[in-house]
Amino acid sequence: MFYEQSQKVGELKHRVRSFMDRHVYPNEVRFYKEAEELGPWKVYPVVEELKPKAREGGLWNLFLPQSEHGAGLTNLEYAPLCEVMGRSHLAPELFNCSAPDTGNMEVLARYGTREHQEKWLKPLLAGEIRSCFAMTEPAVASSDATNIESSIVRDGDDYVINGRKWYTTNATDPRCRICIFMGKTDPDNPDRHRQQSMILVPMDTPGVKVLRPIPVFGFYGVPDRASEVVFDNVRVPATNMLLGEGRGFEIAQGRLGPGRIHHCMRLIGLAERTLEKMCARTRSRVAFGRPVSEQTVTQERIAESRIMIEQSRLLTLHAAHMMDTVGNREAKAEIAMIKVAVPNMACQVIDWTIQAHGGGGTSNDFGLAAAYATARLLRLADGPDEVHRNQIARLELRKHGNA
Repeated sequence: MFYEQSQKVGELKHRVRSFMDRHVYPNEVRFYKEAEELGPWKVYPVVEELKPKAREGGLWNLFLPQSEHGAGLTNLEYAPLCEVMGRSHLAPELFNCSAPDTGNMEVLARYGTREHQEKWLKPLLAGEIRSCFAMTEPAVASSDATNIESSIVRDGDDYVINGRKWYTTNATDPRCRICIFMGKTDPDNPDRHRQQSMILVPMDTPGVKVLRPIPVFGFYGVPDRASEVVFDNVRVPATNMLLGEGRGFEIAQGRLGPGRIHHCMRLIGLAERTLEKMCARTRSRVAFGRPVSEQTVTQERIAESRIMIEQSRLLTLHAAHMMDTVGNREAKAEIAMIKVAVPNMACQVIDWTIQAHGGGGTSNDFGLAAAYATARLLRLADGPDEVHRNQIARLELRKHGNA
């Protein structure tokens, strides 16, 4: 199926591209420098300088589908815009379209009460604060989320929370004000998918302690402010519970579907830009008497990169179309397929581009090391490849159950 862009999307895409050319690409070196020098506990000034420009340009909160809070775009309409933003690590936050805030805002918009939305969603939509999502734990194999050991125990009008989380993106950010925490409220429930709940935890609540930032392939802050956080007898009002006890997996499926497809959209943009770098580098370098771009092995890699990017884009657009037309639950196979295919594609394209740059490719002078770290971590974040492959296989086998 051919997915034609509407005039509205075409105009927005042109404006996003123009913003990238004028404000994002010229500031990338400064962004990486600030991230390295200031570290994961600080706000990077370049981000705060550029966010108002994006908002003034009407390029703000484009991610929220069919919502009064965003641009009202469908997933399919947002996909090409998200791809352009994904070309740079600096871009998504400037448009208020970065993880984990996008997923958390969708949770609050779908499942939050009016009070939750007033207190937390509004400042997130305004880009005044940031948020984190605490699900993964160091003590268990979190690829099976039913393993979660953190507890959420009712005590009168409150819940008391205990647990240790890591890879809690954004927790070290001083603007991070609210956490969506997943833990067990009913550990003895025979239905393992009804044991868990999600609850809102303000980060300034006594007992919340951000222990440390966790580097991703040696990078702190970019591409991810991964963090380890302890929750020690943290007490929050019972009204902070989202949707109700035992509904954690239900919320997770609503949250992770859009999150997964946004990651894939951005990775396609990152792979596109990486391929551009491979082409430019190999045309400008001469080895053994001729440009590297004329070496057959280089041409094969360029060709394979183009094929894989196009395949990934079509698969992602199809998943977006399915989400829009039949819903996230019915599109779970398509979402799982892109979550496997796109990060693996990006890893390969970036790896070939590093090779084409020689030793310089292993530094971050060309942005390739950070790009690879992004693609590689996304083979684990929001569910590892193995879990998604198992799900795809089960769904496929189910079709042939009576064969």
